[in-house]
Amino acid sequence: MKPPAWFIGEFAGTFLLVFFGCGSVAAAVLTGAQVGIFQVAIVWGLGIATAIYLTGALSGAHLNPAVTCALVTSGRFPVGRVPAYIAAQFAGAFTGAAVLHAVFAGPLAAFEAAHGLVRGVAGSEASAMVFGEFFPNPGGRPLTEAARALVTPGTAFFIEALGTAILVLVILAVTDERNAARPRELTAATIGLTITLLISLLAPLTQAGFNPARDLGPRIWSALAGWGSVPFTVNGWGWLTVYVVAPLAGGQVGGIFYRWLFKPAYAATPG
Repeated sequence: MKPPAWFIGEFAGTFLLVFFGCGSVAAAVLTGAQVGIFQVAIVWGLGIATAIYLTGALSGAHLNPAVTCALVTSGRFPVGRVPAYIAAQFAGAFTGAAVLHAVFAGPLAAFEAAHGLVRGVAGSEASAMVFGEFFPNPGGRPLTEAARALVTPGTAFFIEALGTAILVLVILAVTDERNAARPRELTAATIGLTITLLISLLAPLTQAGFNPARDLGPRIWSALAGWGSVPFTVNGWGWLTVYVVAPLAGGQVGGIFYRWLFKPAYAATPG
């Protein structure tokens, strides 16, 4: 039985988001292919734009539980469809991580051998970061106590919530037909460039997730692929509070700003 179009859209779109996005991180960390955070960020942005262009007509290209939930509270998506959409997003993200692992298995093993990393042992977040996220950004190295002091759990929560709020606000604004300045055919590119900007600014601190599916799906894969408890213990409960709860909360904040300020203003603007 063929899956429904919306499932194909959310699964394939989130798969591509992880494959291109986490793939840019993997290429940068494991092979040095990307030089500087902007090159990673622009690959993320282009990958997301591509995924939206491919799947937007099928499912609306949410590709992110925070976006789906924000669309619900904005009155633009039925609440009853949320669990199925989120399940498709997580499935796509998990599968994307599995395929990415297969592609980079050789460079990953060589990187770990060269840096004396043992999967599942303290310090292996240096390689696990190509899947799930950590704060501060390990940058391909084990986190030290000095590094940890740079970004506290509270700061990391704020960063992820803020970034998601901005992202959701942009998504809601550029897809509002009453916004006379919306980019129309360039909507996906605008969203992708917003991601590029946010990653360029915030990824050095928290790896800039802004998407519970993008983080948790690959994080679970990494735990099953040899990193064991490391992805869920390096930042304590941060894997949940910073990378799941914060984006969901931030998405709601972005939705509130849209509903209270932008939506009425667009409605009052002559078309």
